[in-house]
Amino acid sequence: MRLNELNKSNKLILSIDDISKELSIDRESAKVTANRYVKQGLLLRIKRNFYIAPDKFDVLSEDELYKIANLIQIPSYISLSTALTYYNISTQQMRGIIESIAIKRSKSVRAKEIEFRFVLVNKDFYSGFTLKDNFFIALPEKAVADTIYLSSLGKYNCDFNAIDFQKLNKSEIDKYIKSTNQRTITFWNNLCRSYRI
Repeated sequence: MRLNELNKSNKLILSIDDISKELSIDRESAKVTANRYVKQGLLLRIKRNFYIAPDKFDVLSEDELYKIANLIQIPSYISLSTALTYYNISTQQMRGIIESIAIKRSKSVRAKEIEFRFVLVNKDFYSGFTLKDNFFIALPEKAVADTIYLSSLGKYNCDFNAIDFQKLNKSEIDKYIKSTNQRTITFWNNLCRSYRI
């Protein structure tokens, strides 16, 4: 079994080209080998032509899972409850779910016990994120704005009671919300009244 050679690789995620290089085989043979290993449960397919060993996946840190989320759908950034929990702004935890904002499509990808969720937003609203520890994540106020925007459209459920609005800059949230639509603006104004933001 040549899997041991792949497991020795320092790379977290192996591309088809990495497998080809590590095993000294051509690209087509690497694809066949990777597919066989996936069927045998020896490799996990993260996305087309990208793989990880299951035992490596089991011990991934939060940051590494966020990097994988960014890789599954390019471009995308971590947001919503995942980002709010990361910043300790919300007590609402989504166990086993990593949420991202994307501009290509909404989709969900499962890898073992982890579900990577991608929610589509209008390209004009795709902003307000930063590169942190090699992964893209929404700024705190943008994570809230994303949550408000999608909640106002009925595309997301959030427990706003779990959010500590005191930790946020209201004017920054206002700035993002103003670029959306009247429905979202009204929703945000109602939240501000309800929570005395």
